[in-house]
Amino acid sequence: MTIAPSTSTKTRSRRPNWGLACLATLLAFGATPLVAQTQNPQNGTVRAQHGDWQVICKKPPQGAKNEICAAVQAVTAEDRDNVGLTVYFQKFSNGTKVLRIFAPLGILLPRGIGLKIDDKNIGNAPFLRCHSFACYAQVTVDDKLIERMNTGKTAVFIIFQTEEAGIGIPVSLAGFGTALKELK
Repeated sequence: MTIAPSTSTKTRSRRPNWGLACLATLLAFGATPLVAQTQNPQNGTVRAQHGDWQVICKKPPQGAKNEICAAVQAVTAEDRDNVGLTVYFQKFSNGTKVLRIFAPLGILLPRGIGLKIDDKNIGNAPFLRCHSFACYAQVTVDDKLIERMNTGKTAVFIIFQTEEAGIGIPVSLAGFGTALKELK
């Protein structure tokens, strides 16, 4: 992630949003929006629950041997049903580790998304693309960030609806390390 100075944030409590998690996971795995809306079980199955993280897997693509799995957590701001995030972590067979964060439409895109772990500013990442249901940022993750997520208690992802005010949405890191070990 690119390191950037922290801006005004307001941390909100969260509650799980499993519908958003399923939709984002299916799209992240390459499902079309129509397939994602029907939540076809062939495109993603919850394999395990580790703390607040789910391991969701789908069948391997044609010609591949291993199924594709990701550690996923979706949360919604307690006081705003339309403000939530889905955090998606995947390891690829070449060793690359990717973190994708799906955020709601209507956010300010140029500011990107910020990240703090246990009140320490980690940095920010640009949004790459918007779909009809969400916008997402994606970063390649290094071992240093993985270690922080493994040992941290809370990650706060910061999105902006206006230039002045960031909305911090806490994501529990409980179970992240265990879920990560399960990914192939």
